[in-house]
Amino acid sequence: MNRIAFFCIPAWGHTNPTVEVVRTLVRQGHQVLYYSFVPFREKLEEAGAEVVLCDSFLPPPPKDLDKKVGKDFSVLVEMAADTTLALEEKVCRELAEFQTEVIVSDSVCFWGKLFAWKLGIPYVCSTTTFAFNLHTARLMKPKAGEMLRTILGGARVERKLTLLRQHGYPVENLTDLIQNDNDTDTIVYTSKAFQPMAETFSERYAFVGPSLPEIPKREEKERPLVYVSMGTVVRGKPGFYRRCVEALSSLDVDVVMSVGTEENVNALGPLPENVQAASRVDQLAVLAQADAFLTHCGMNSASEAIWCGVPTVLYPQQSEEGAVADRMEELGLGLRLKNESHIREAISAVLTEPSYQEKTCAMGETFRDSGGAQRAAEKILSCIR
Repeated sequence: MNRIAFFCIPAWGHTNPTVEVVRTLVRQGHQVLYYSFVPFREKLEEAGAEVVLCDSFLPPPPKDLDKKVGKDFSVLVEMAADTTLALEEKVCRELAEFQTEVIVSDSVCFWGKLFAWKLGIPYVCSTTTFAFNLHTARLMKPKAGEMLRTILGGARVERKLTLLRQHGYPVENLTDLIQNDNDTDTIVYTSKAFQPMAETFSERYAFVGPSLPEIPKREEKERPLVYVSMGTVVRGKPGFYRRCVEALSSLDVDVVMSVGTEENVNALGPLPENVQAASRVDQLAVLAQADAFLTHCGMNSASEAIWCGVPTVLYPQQSEEGAVADRMEELGLGLRLKNESHIREAISAVLTEPSYQEKTCAMGETFRDSGGAQRAAEKILSCIR
């Protein structure tokens, strides 16, 4: 039996890929201690983890956090540094009591990485986006406003890094904190075929494909099903979903929209007979039956669509999502939405042009061949001294 500690940020897209890995490790007889947050507790405990809640240790979020997520890196670094120092006494004591043999931490959950460094515990990075290095980072294409916010936040970041060094964390610069080099053991939840510039990563990177539960079987339907979702972080605004309703209500399709909040559901008012809207849906269950997906191109949403063989209309909202959309467009897996006046046209195109589905299904096979949760578990256990 081995003892493994996981750390993650409070985000479904970063937590979900680890759930089946936890389940696999626990079934094999290992103990998992998972530092997480209230919304994710039930799902992680159901997988067999002992969950330690960290909600009270998070610093108060800025009022406009939704606008800054993925767009102001200095805010993320500040919050990570404050969280590390708030958790320090508790976590260092508990990791010692647990006799932790390896730490698995999300790529942007910097406190997990910092605790591993400080305590000398083997560290595995869990990457739910594309893997990034000096080569692939150029694919991010940050907008001018994002670059300006990062530059202006440089002094604030340096103050936090200085404070971390004073507490014994060996982080000399921002690159140390955010970058994984080819000497870092890393799990990436995609295939080498989907990863841009996969040849630039060392053998210490395990491209395991999506870590997913069992997918429902596809059922026969009278007409195509179109799924619309802008994710759980950037949820979109009612105006976007109203335009989707207007564009798709007269198509011979059924539509399911996941709109993020009950306020957005209520703002839509009465819906046409062929359109359903909910604050959240079981995305995998919907994708298992879907024929087209209008997506913000979050990595998990893109991966689940590819796994299910669902062609996509690509509408990224952040630079990270833009990199995913670029790759999907490059590989012929989806069609980028020019603007919101072209929703009907774009959906019709991916429904009627068979190459989108054919190429998506072929990429899905590379996902299934990559090993999934079992291979991720093997990678983690191989890093224990």
